[in-house]
Amino acid sequence: MPVSDPGPTAARHQATTYVDRVEQARGVERALHGAREIALDCEAAGFHRYSDRLCLVQLSTPEKTLVLDPLAIDLAPHLKPFLEDPRRRTIMHGAAYDLRLLARDLGIGIANLADTQVAASLLGEPAVGLQALLGEHLGIQVSKRYQRADWAKRPLTGGMIDYAAGDTRHLHDLAAILEERLRERGRMHWAEEEYRWLCASAAEANVDDPPVDPVTRFKDARRMDDRTVTALREVIGWRDRIARARDRAPFRVVSDQALAEVVATRPASVAALAAVKGFPPGLARSRGLSLLEVLKRVDGLPAARLVPFPRPRRRGPRWTIEDDEALDRLKDVRNTAAVRVGLERGRVMSNQVLRRIVAARPRSHAELGAVDDVRQWQIEVLGGDLLRTLGSPRR
Repeated sequence: MPVSDPGPTAARHQATTYVDRVEQARGVERALHGAREIALDCEAAGFHRYSDRLCLVQLSTPEKTLVLDPLAIDLAPHLKPFLEDPRRRTIMHGAAYDLRLLARDLGIGIANLADTQVAASLLGEPAVGLQALLGEHLGIQVSKRYQRADWAKRPLTGGMIDYAAGDTRHLHDLAAILEERLRERGRMHWAEEEYRWLCASAAEANVDDPPVDPVTRFKDARRMDDRTVTALREVIGWRDRIARARDRAPFRVVSDQALAEVVATRPASVAALAAVKGFPPGLARSRGLSLLEVLKRVDGLPAARLVPFPRPRRRGPRWTIEDDEALDRLKDVRNTAAVRVGLERGRVMSNQVLRRIVAARPRSHAELGAVDDVRQWQIEVLGGDLLRTLGSPRR
């Protein structure tokens, strides 16, 4: 992000090096060697390309910023010793997605994380985006010019490199400000627990999971009849094959809304397909016949071969009216606690975690802490109230 009004903070970080040659890699190691804190960010290609592969890694020490090209260099052997060293802290902003990219594409897990977005959220900041926080706490205004850039495209322009460097150049100073305020309010251990949870979640996220049925990502698919759901699934596959061949994000081939309209209206000709709202006329002309064939094939399937919307996997006992009432009571407790500590309700505890607590029916702080994704700081803030309320039916 290019800085429009650089002050003394920006001046300390003006040195930026773009690294896209193997012979430069040793210089990266030298730059990181003495650093106890490394600010890090990643850029991926998911908005433009079929794959959300890692396209840039930005690193800043207090003295220098490096923009590294993982499409040109294998970065893993050069970064792994530093980022997986628990004696070095890695500062990120909104780390969840980037942690998964680093683990999946480079095989790197961050050992000692700080996340300025998490820190800001635990202070009850009204806006926790990097742009808003830099403006509020450092007086730095940033450009959005390259916010939707295609980071897989080469060569990168100087403006793109400078923009990418801005994502890490000021994180050291921002983290210092936010964490000092957390310490003043006795919440630094909250943040540290959240940092550890993010790292653990990223490690688990890249374990092979069963494939997700793509129709579940469509808002209204649950209400469709079996034949329409089957058609939607086949049409999604048709789009996916085109997106993969063109190396384009699927939604940039044709939107979800247009696909849903196609399966709902079943156009009978290329002209009718091109007339569907949001469906690209050029795509209708070039690939429309193959899509119409997909729809025709589904319409000819016997009922026994239709694949309905997947039923949710039932885990544990069936959810009851009493469980709904208990969940409402716990939400009241959570909402009261959120007002008391000045945080968003979901930041204090998500509805999903509250549902797990209802299902588990913990009777002690230890049992509450054993529920998936319950943190110790949350138990400090509202654990006693949750346990008392869970054991007391509403009168």
